Amino acid sequence: MPQTPTEPGLILRAQSGFFTVETAHGPLTCRLRGRLKRGPRLGDIAAIGDRVQVSRLPDGTGMIEAIEPRARALVRLDPRPQGVYQQVLLANPDQAVFVFACAQPQPRLRMLDRFLVIAEKQGLPAIIVANKVDLVGQEQAERLFGLYPPIGYRVIYTSVKSGQGLDDLRQALGGKISALAGPSGVGKSSLLNALQPGLGLAVREVSQAVNKGRHTTTVRQMFPFDGGYVADMPGLRSLALWDTEPEEMDAYFPEIAPLVAHCQFSDCTHQSEPGCAVRAAVEAGEVSQERYESYLRLRAGEE
Repeated sequence: MPQTPTEPGLILRAQSGFFTVETAHGPLTCRLRGRLKRGPRLGDIAAIGDRVQVSRLPDGTGMIEAIEPRARALVRLDPRPQGVYQQVLLANPDQAVFVFACAQPQPRLRMLDRFLVIAEKQGLPAIIVANKVDLVGQEQAERLFGLYPPIGYRVIYTSVKSGQGLDDLRQALGGKISALAGPSGVGKSSLLNALQPGLGLAVREVSQAVNKGRHTTTVRQMFPFDGGYVADMPGLRSLALWDTEPEEMDAYFPEIAPLVAHCQFSDCTHQSEPGCAVRAAVEAGEVSQERYESYLRLRAGEE
């Protein structure tokens, strides 16, 4: 039997079993070949960001014939009666970009720390965008977000009003697949519109569709941007850490992880044990009190 000719593509949009695949000859609406659905379903077979092989049908649509192995994925684990199911929010992201405002609304650094743990757990480099700098000034903005660069996270300070940081952000997003996340009202749409007119509006429309409720068909989409793609991740806010054991949480705090080996007890919880290297570092000002408190809350399963 002759082999079906295929061509490579990239999934840009997924909705109700239909996938928009970018190919060298333009976008192609595809479905999954039936044989890919056989066997037990442990997670989403195909997702936005997946690199695939597609064949063309006479009616102008296509079939996804094969899905290339993922380098990494942003995954939401969904506990179901028949076992854990992996919802793939975004396949093959290069980085996570977390957007928070310096004011209006006040930055929720506990949420940011939670996002950073998710990125660390999934092996995803993270960039922090501190937006609306014009509302507080650079000095106060650095007071708010200055604890992150020393532990290895890049912070880009931005303002749509003054144009500050827009070139840096454009450069950071260019040529990469970026997962964007942040609380509502932080100015993400305005930032994206300033970088590429219409992009923020398009991203917001998809985000609103995802957030309408569980009875609404879920749309996932990533948008071309300067040689790369951006994908909004509204689902990241509700991403559970239920699968993270309390004793592994210290591994996802880059400033805490190297200290663990120096604690007196191998099962140290870094709360009240004698000879705790982590608490000693907090008392010496080498680990920030705020991040330590975030660690304790996340370890206890608090928001």
